[in-house]
Amino acid sequence: MPTLLHLDTSVFPGESSASRSVTATFRKEWEAQHPHGTVIYRDLAAEPVPHLDGLAVAAGFTAPDERTPELQAAFALRETLASELEQADVVLISAPMYNFTIPSTLKAWLDHVIIMGRTAGGEQTTVSGTPTVVVASRGGGYGPGTPRESFEFVTNFLQKALGEALGLDVEFVVPELTLARSNPAMADLVEAADASKAKAHEEAAAKAKALAARFAA
Repeated sequence: MPTLLHLDTSVFPGESSASRSVTATFRKEWEAQHPHGTVIYRDLAAEPVPHLDGLAVAAGFTAPDERTPELQAAFALRETLASELEQADVVLISAPMYNFTIPSTLKAWLDHVIIMGRTAGGEQTTVSGTPTVVVASRGGGYGPGTPRESFEFVTNFLQKALGEALGLDVEFVVPELTLARSNPAMADLVEAADASKAKAHEEAAAKAKALAARFAA
């Protein structure tokens, strides 16, 4: 049975988080198709991974059989996180926009799993081609042609980090204008926000169903 790696990063719980609610829709559909499959779940907001330190970086550039006990200990978490990614048949990530970019917890995870000569570097990596769905929610509108298009550092960054560095096959689901119902200045955007939310849930369910069918074949 296939394995889903599911990462949530929003600081808000449950339905109060647009990104969590959409990843939940994806996972519900995925599990309906694969009730006996494996799900590796990490809530990086509730249990953040630490930032890389010098020893962990050095260990990544040292051959396994040449690592000292100190380097082995420093690399242990990187090994765990990279192995989870390598084990996954599909990756699901929530990536809400915080101050125009991804949550720092997601960046810390990326720093651990991007290991040159293994998960990254070269034309073929140990995770190349793994289907990856990223739910990139944002409170406002940052799409092409909008006034704040140049402030968008979520999908463009993740396409480089996930798609080019790691070689994952990345697709984005983007619920926008999520602050419209709580920000009076955005009152005229409520209808558009609701439409974006509905579309995001529909896309998430459709992508989960399509990927589930691929691995059932």
